[in-house]
Amino acid sequence: MRHIISILMQNEAGALVRVAGMFSQRGFNIESLNVAPTDDVTVSRLTLVTTGTDDVVEQINRQLLKLVDVIDVLDMTGGEHIESELLFAKAAADKSVDDCIARAGAEVIDDRDGIRTIRFLGTGEAVGELVSALGATGRLREVIRSGAMAVTPGEIGLRYEHTGSETIT
Repeated sequence: MRHIISILMQNEAGALVRVAGMFSQRGFNIESLNVAPTDDVTVSRLTLVTTGTDDVVEQINRQLLKLVDVIDVLDMTGGEHIESELLFAKAAADKSVDDCIARAGAEVIDDRDGIRTIRFLGTGEAVGELVSALGATGRLREVIRSGAMAVTPGEIGLRYEHTGSETIT
């Protein structure tokens, strides 16, 4: 089963390597990975997609929490979440490409040298469908996908706050 895991971690050199190394050492695959600082520049949020049984992912989460740089972990797959992925693609311009762009609701952000650069934001499934459709035209030249990013709706989520000498997550 596919799982989206969000991790709050210290924004320090080597933190990402330690997370990726933990996956590698235990034979877990990372399907996609996004990481960037949060509103607190000392903390980064890493969102990754992996596959495995619920028991395997529970083990992953326990192992992640043992890493020194990890503050908190949330497996969003079991609960309600909002998921999106960003796609940039280049395709040689023609009517079939324009039809794909229009059907998907994608946006042409650059058009030069007979190449359309496309931006699309949607679920991983919608991004995959657009890539397949563009590929079927025979005009697809380049694909760049962000991988899944996800957030829980409402109050539930991951947030790191400094309050005096204590830390709240």
